[in-house]
Amino acid sequence: MICAHWSQALDRLAARHLKRELRLVERHGSVIVRDGRTLVNLASNDYLGLASDQRLIAAASAALERYGVGAGASRLLAGNFSIHEELEAALAEFKRAEAALVFSSGYATNVGILMALATPRDHLYLDELVHASIHDGARLSGARVERFRHADANDLERRLRENASRGARIVVTDGVFSMDGDLAPLPDLIAVCERHDALLVVDDAHGTGVVGPAGRGTAAHFGVENRVPVQMGTLSKALGGQGGFVAGSRQLIQFLIQRARSFIYSTGIAPVLAAAALEALRIAEGEEWRRETIKRQRERLASALAAKGYEVRGELEAPMLLVMMGEAEAALELARALETAGAYAPAIRPPTVPHGTSRIRLAPIATHTAEQIEAVIAAFPEKTR
Repeated sequence: MICAHWSQALDRLAARHLKRELRLVERHGSVIVRDGRTLVNLASNDYLGLASDQRLIAAASAALERYGVGAGASRLLAGNFSIHEELEAALAEFKRAEAALVFSSGYATNVGILMALATPRDHLYLDELVHASIHDGARLSGARVERFRHADANDLERRLRENASRGARIVVTDGVFSMDGDLAPLPDLIAVCERHDALLVVDDAHGTGVVGPAGRGTAAHFGVENRVPVQMGTLSKALGGQGGFVAGSRQLIQFLIQRARSFIYSTGIAPVLAAAALEALRIAEGEEWRRETIKRQRERLASALAAKGYEVRGELEAPMLLVMMGEAEAALELARALETAGAYAPAIRPPTVPHGTSRIRLAPIATHTAEQIEAVIAAFPEKTR
């Protein structure tokens, strides 16, 4: 009976063009090899092109010799190494915060933060387009959850005014919305939070390393670093590795060490990954050309595809842009045409995005050549108006 239900669910997804498939990747970077073909890769979050950088490989290799492969235990038991604390100190300095704490993944970071900070007495206000990990962490916290209109500080203020809570009030937003390519209006959200004594949590997974001066993130871009009490980031996108982190006051970090279940009950991040992240952070801060290259590439893609008749979304400061296609079938057809022409950019479909808004997400990498970007543009057929 249960197996029949699984089969029926899979059939329904396939009929609606929403069934997902795993496909083998032989190698990745500015190009990706799949089924023996080399394709220009526009599907990665490796924005700065650091995942295969030889300096990260060397740092990881040295850590492998010193520490071994894994941490071997929770950080609170026997899995806390000097490289972990060195990385956390560097991340805190990078984010202009007092302290930082590293988790095993970005997903675990968001779930851990919200489960620790919010209780059933509290009220969470989420931008309606926040990442899935935030929705999951909010549900697991047991707090009352309310969603405000995307990037709408006025709607947030109305909800805070109308729904007084005896517990804490916590507002959560992405810094960069990765499926829409826009930035949260942090100055406006901060002003609302300060007026209503609400705690602001910013998930800056897609801003860290890419947005703002030296890639310090969305809060740095707006010049409000000292007014965002909880900044989340990831090591697995622009920094090219794996893991997540939160930066804030020393008191916040000490509280999370005691209460964040996804930190307490997880094996510490592998020392080799911590060493690679530390090196990536140094490179990201110092090599501005990587961010400048991404911006030029994104601007070229946006203008050229708009000229071909496509609806293109995304702010120039964000590292990605979206080609809107509407129905899932149309997005899948375009993704297949692009792959046939040598460009890899899968269709983004529900439930990742709302129904009727399927799209192609393009994320140029700093190590793409101008010729590769032009090849991607050429791979897009002229759109019938």
